[in-house]
This record gives sequence, C-alpha cells and structure tokens, in this order.
Amino acid sequence: MKLFFNRPWPARELRRLARENQGKPLSILDDVVFKTMLSADNNEAREALRSLLSACIHREVVGVKVLNNELLPAHLAAKTARLDVHVTFNDGEVADLEMQIGQSDDDLKARATAYTAMIQAGQVRRGKQYSETKRVYQIFFLNCVLFKGSDKVPRRYGYREEKEGDLLTNTVEIIFYEMPKLKQRVQDFLAGKTGTETLQDDEKWCIYMKYRHEEQAKPLIQELCQREAGIMQAEKSLGKVSRSYQKYIREMNIAKNEMERWYKNKAAREAGQTEKALEIARKMKDKGLSVAEIIDITGLSMEAVEKL
Repeated sequence: MKLFFNRPWPARELRRLARENQGKPLSILDDVVFKTMLSADNNEAREALRSLLSACIHREVVGVKVLNNELLPAHLAAKTARLDVHVTFNDGEVADLEMQIGQSDDDLKARATAYTAMIQAGQVRRGKQYSETKRVYQIFFLNCVLFKGSDKVPRRYGYREEKEGDLLTNTVEIIFYEMPKLKQRVQDFLAGKTGTETLQDDEKWCIYMKYRHEEQAKPLIQELCQREAGIMQAEKSLGKVSRSYQKYIREMNIAKNEMERWYKNKAAREAGQTEKALEIARKMKDKGLSVAEIIDITGLSMEAVEKL
C-alpha cells in the first residue's frame, strides 16, 4: 500500500494508531488518518478527495493531484509549513485541507492566512503575469469552536473593502468548518426528527469525519456511506488503512509471543546450566578443591558454593 505521495507510512505513526485504536473504528479527527484517507495512492482516496473538495467549494472538481505537503521557506530564517493535504485540481487551482483536532496555542486565523499567502506566493514565477495566478483555497476542519456567538457553518473569507464590501480579488478563499456546531443536526437525525436530505453536501462530510468513530452515531454514518458515493469511497480508503495497522498489530503480537518464548527457553537453559555447574562444584568440593578454585572454574557465586 502506498501512502503520502508514494512514501511508506511512518512506522511510528503506524505504531501509535495500533496502540490507540485496537478494536476501535479509526478517528478521522486524527490528522494522520485524515491525510492518509485523502492522500493515499489509490482510486478510492482520489475520488474521496475530489468529492470532498467539490462539496467545500460548491462546484464540480473533475480531477485532483496531491502535491508535496511541505512548503519551502522564502528565506533561511522563515518558517517551514507542513500541510495536511496539498492538492491541485481542474485548471491549476490549489487547495490545502487541514484537520485541527482541538484548540491550538497558536492563532488558527493567522495560521490560515499565512498558509494561504505561502501557497499563493509559490505560484508567482519570473516572467509570469499576476493575472495568471490561480485561485487558492485554504480549508480548515475544526473540532473546536473558533467563532463564538454564531452557529454559521461554514464561514468563508476573502479580500473585501472595509465598508462597501466589494471583492478585491477572487484568487483567495479561506473556509472554516467548526464541526461541533453540527451536533444538533446529528441529534435531530438520531431522534428521528430529520433525515440526511436536509444536510448540505459539505455538512455531510463534516459529520462523517467528526462522528465516524462514535458508536452512537453509527446509523447516521451508515446512511451517509450508503447514499453518498464520495463518502463511500472515503470509507473504502479507510478500510485499507485499517487493514494496514491491523496487520501491524498481528505482526507485533507474533513478535511479542516469539520474544516471550525465547526468554522462557533462555530461562530453562540457564536453569539447566546452573544445575550442571552445581553438580560439578559438588564433585570438586568432594575432591578437596578450595571455594576460590571452584568459583573460578564453574562461575558460580560464593554464596552458591558455600551452600553445597
């Protein structure tokens, strides 16, 4: 299985998932799972990414290509940004999709604008007109509430005039999905008050990603997988990830059992060797050899020899 731009999945992340998720559904809130679900080198991941991106930008995305997720710094002292899912699509437009599992000590709003500026600056080339710059989307999926006092999901930002609100350029769009704000929609479905047909496409994706690992939301997640082709592809992509770490768990358990058998056999061997050494020591003592000589020849301790 190829993951992360044809690079093997980091072993330490695989071990962490194996430890934390034994017997549990994978949580897409984990950025490793999120990245792998959308960036793995298989058709399911590509179709899931295409569908999610289409839902977020409200227009059809025909094809997607995952890019290197590390943005090169502008100078030696500049910060290096490692994106979750960096993708180009259609006619060269670019998007970065980020999963934020909880509140951050850093300013998420400033981080979003910085990432957007870095991605946009990366398009500027010598001899290329600024009018050729393609649109950049910065999309954050937040498992926390960033904009308190509003239930609006999502929140979309661009460059607009302060008072009259006219758009300066359409080359930048920053989108925040505060997934906890969809909790009431989930509760209404589980209570039988509403169906999935009342949800927008991007809301369906947000609910799937936030609640996929929760047992109580299982009926809703199953319906989303059955009704939404893109989400079904994401589920298939996660199935491959799940099999990957389950295989690691099996291999880890086999190695653990082999190690335990080795130590048990080693203890048995050492016990046998000690008993043989004691037998030799008894014979040496009967022949009148000194304690020091017996210790030197057999390697036994003084205490063991003196007890003979």
